[in-house]
Amino acid sequence: MSGFDDNPFGEPNLDNPFADPAIQQATRTTTNVQSSLEDYNPFEQEQSKPQLNINSTINSNAAVVQPLSQNLPPAQQRAPAPTASTSIQITTEELQRRQEELDRKAAELDRREQQLQGNVPQLNNWPPLPDNFCVKPCFYQDFNLEIPPEFQRLVKHLYYTWMFYTLTMCVNIIGGLAILLHTGDFTNFGLSIFYTLLFTPASYICWFRPAYKAFRNDSSFNFMVFFFVYFFQTLFSVFQAIGFPKSGYCGFIVAISQFKSSAADIVVGLFLLCIAFCFAVTAAANIMMITKIHSIYRSSGASMAKAQAEFATEFMRNQHVQEATATAVNSAINSQFNNRRY
Repeated sequence: MSGFDDNPFGEPNLDNPFADPAIQQATRTTTNVQSSLEDYNPFEQEQSKPQLNINSTINSNAAVVQPLSQNLPPAQQRAPAPTASTSIQITTEELQRRQEELDRKAAELDRREQQLQGNVPQLNNWPPLPDNFCVKPCFYQDFNLEIPPEFQRLVKHLYYTWMFYTLTMCVNIIGGLAILLHTGDFTNFGLSIFYTLLFTPASYICWFRPAYKAFRNDSSFNFMVFFFVYFFQTLFSVFQAIGFPKSGYCGFIVAISQFKSSAADIVVGLFLLCIAFCFAVTAAANIMMITKIHSIYRSSGASMAKAQAEFATEFMRNQHVQEATATAVNSAINSQFNNRRY
């Protein structure tokens, strides 16, 4: 027997080691490789060389991937990739508008910087009236420029309180007109017009403007003026919310007195009741504002003595006071000189 026996677990034939099938397979492989190397000619034309069909390979891979993607649920299938041709187009008008806005902001910043340096006089801008109006603005008001950043929100809230009070006074005129048309009483309508024309500018000048200057200049004197006037303003707003008959204010008493049997009475009463609620909101806002501003004033270390010293300083800096003092001193000196001559 040559080579290995049929029994794989038997003893190998040591007489002929090359009869092993594994060695014979390796020998045949080596022979084929050598023959292929001997037959290889590097100078053959490129067209005779075997080429790999890339397109067929890609198509075959795509054919394999496509059924797999079709078998996936719709939530896991890939959405088509967005095209790269998306671009942002800005028109010439948009660019021009943005450039004009930037130029306007730059001019405003330059103007404010010059005002802070004292190079440009401040032009009055309140009340905001048209240029060709018969009355010109009387005050200069700019929260962002004149008020410190930590108090800007508080001063703006005080300004909004004044605006709401002014709006309530205007609506009170309409309430007086409703009473006039419904009952024929002219008292509330006439007094509402008078009070609106009187208290609207007076409230701005007497308590909002002192508060504005107090926060702008850290002025104790203006704080004192504000507290004094605003305290009575708060009490007066409570009086307006109550609404006594024939007082010119459509408060709760006047509104409740209009509720009678007819539908017109109920409609007028509901309208006047809304005005009374507006006066009540104004009174509540006044109480909140005076409490908050007083707490800030006390925390700053201000006192009545500081306010008196500031008043004396500002009083002596007044041009009219200086002129009157100079005139009085000159008159006294001249009188004394004339008395010594005679």
